[in-house]
Amino acid sequence: MDPISPLEQTLHAARALVLADLVAGQVADPDVVSLVEESVVQRRWWVEQWPEGAEFVAGLVAQDVQDALLERHGRWPLCPVCGSGDPHALDVEPELGPDPHWVCGKAGVKVAPVGSLGGAVGGTRPS
Repeated sequence: MDPISPLEQTLHAARALVLADLVAGQVADPDVVSLVEESVVQRRWWVEQWPEGAEFVAGLVAQDVQDALLERHGRWPLCPVCGSGDPHALDVEPELGPDPHWVCGKAGVKVAPVGSLGGAVGGTRPS
């Protein structure tokens, strides 16, 4: 059995982190999981072209899925920090960098690392 390449390890890790956040938000339906797979395929090509960007893949996959969900299902993940006003989605920061976090832009706070929304979001559904 051949060992898993660093590229595949990176992609599997990004997939797992984003899926964990989708499960935490109770939105990991089969069609949504397919969005994750589509992003991973696209990001595989991206990292093959720019190997130095491998550490950015988790944040990029999270952003890809967030954008695709907005088009198909609504905002995700909803901010658990702001209790008043219009519901709004969290952002991934840095947009292109290592160690991506979900951040509330309104309150200016880090909510959770990508992959760790379970501790911050209690069953939020997109709207």
